[in-house]
Amino acid sequence: MSAVAQISLRAALAPAPNAPGAAPPAPPSALLRDEPLVLVGGDREPPLGVSVAADATSCFAPRGAALMGPSGPLWVCDTGHHRLLGWRALPSSDRAPADWVIGQADFTHEGRNGKGAVGAATFNVPTGICPYGRGMAVADAWNHRVLIWHEPPRDHNTAADLALGQPDFTSDRPNRGRGRPAADSFHWPYGVAAIDGRLFVADTGNRRVLVWDEPPERNGQAADNALGQRGFGERDENAGAGPSAMSMRWPHAMTQWRGRLCVADAGNSRVMVWDGLPDSIGAACDYVLGQADARGGEHNQSRYLPTARALNMPYGVAALGDTLIAADSANSRLLGWRIDDLETNAAARALFGQDDFGRKGDNRWRPPRAQSLCWPYGVQVMGDIVVVADTGNNRVSLWRAA
Repeated sequence: MSAVAQISLRAALAPAPNAPGAAPPAPPSALLRDEPLVLVGGDREPPLGVSVAADATSCFAPRGAALMGPSGPLWVCDTGHHRLLGWRALPSSDRAPADWVIGQADFTHEGRNGKGAVGAATFNVPTGICPYGRGMAVADAWNHRVLIWHEPPRDHNTAADLALGQPDFTSDRPNRGRGRPAADSFHWPYGVAAIDGRLFVADTGNRRVLVWDEPPERNGQAADNALGQRGFGERDENAGAGPSAMSMRWPHAMTQWRGRLCVADAGNSRVMVWDGLPDSIGAACDYVLGQADARGGEHNQSRYLPTARALNMPYGVAALGDTLIAADSANSRLLGWRIDDLETNAAARALFGQDDFGRKGDNRWRPPRAQSLCWPYGVQVMGDIVVVADTGNNRVSLWRAA
C-alpha cells in the first residue's frame, strides 16, 4: 500500500472532529438505567443458536413496540412472524408469555397474512405501532396499508376498524396498483405516529410522510398533507435531486419533541426537525441532526466510525422530555440530544449500547447482553419508560430513563 493510501485509510478510520477547531465531545451521559425493567420475546443473555420458532414467548426481528399506557397494554410488532403480540399489562418478568395474538391462527403459527388471504386481522411485515386516540395504529408495511383500531384489542385476532392506503381490507397492492402514488395510497409504510390529534405515516417506499389532520372516518381516506415531496403524485428519491431540507430518502419514524416535528430519515442517515408541525406540502425542515448540513446524506458523515454528531441509518425516534432519542440502527446504539443544544449538526450528549461515541458494532462485537443492542429499529417513550425494539437480538426491552 502506498504512503498516500495509508494516510487516506487512517483518515477514514479515525474519529471525525466534533467541528472545525472544536474540542472532542464530552464523555456521554447515561440514557437508560443499568438494567432493563423487563424483556419480552428474548433473553438478557441469549444462548447460541437461539430458536425463533413462533410461540407465546418468542419474537423474530420485532421492529416496533408500544405501551398504550404507563401500565399497559403492551403491543409488539413481531415482524418476522407477521403478527402482533399483546400483553394485558406491563410484563413483570422476562419472557412472559403474551396474552393475545393478532395475525395468526394461534401462537405457534406464522407466515405472511397467516398463509392465507389478506384481511382485517392479518399482517405482512408489521413494523410501526403507536397509540392513536383511544385505540392504536399499526403500519402493515408489505400490505401497503395502515390498520387502525378505535379501541385497544382485548382478544385474539380482533379485526381492525379502518384501513388506510387501500380501499378495503382485502386489497394489498402498492399504491393501489396505479403505479404512481396519490394522497390515498402507500408503498411500504413503515412508521406511524399520533401527534396533537394528527396521524403521521412514514410512507417509506414513496419517500414521504403523509399527514391526516383529523381522525380518518373511512377506509382509504386521503391524507391532508405530504412532506418530502412537492406533490401527492411524486415518489422520487430525495424529490428527484440530492438531499435537501425538504426531501427524504427513507423516512421511517416520527415524533414530537417540545412542539417540534422530528422525522428519522434513515436513507439519508439523519433526523429532520421542524419548528412546529408543518401545514404545507413539501415544507422544508429547520434543522438536521446526523449530517453537517441538509445536503449531506452519507453514513456516519462519510466515515467508517461514528461520532456524537453522526448517524448511520436511524430507523427510530422518540422524545423523552427535553431529550430526543434516535435509534441509530446500523451503529447499534441509541443517541440522545438535549433541546438546549438544538441546531444543525448538534452533538448528542447521551448514549446507550456502545462504550463511547466513537464505537460501533452489533452487541459491541461481543455476545449479546441486556445492555447491548443489535440493529435497534424502534423506540417509544411512555412516561419515563423507554421501549426498545432490539430487532437483531429478537427481543423488546423496557427501561427506566437514566
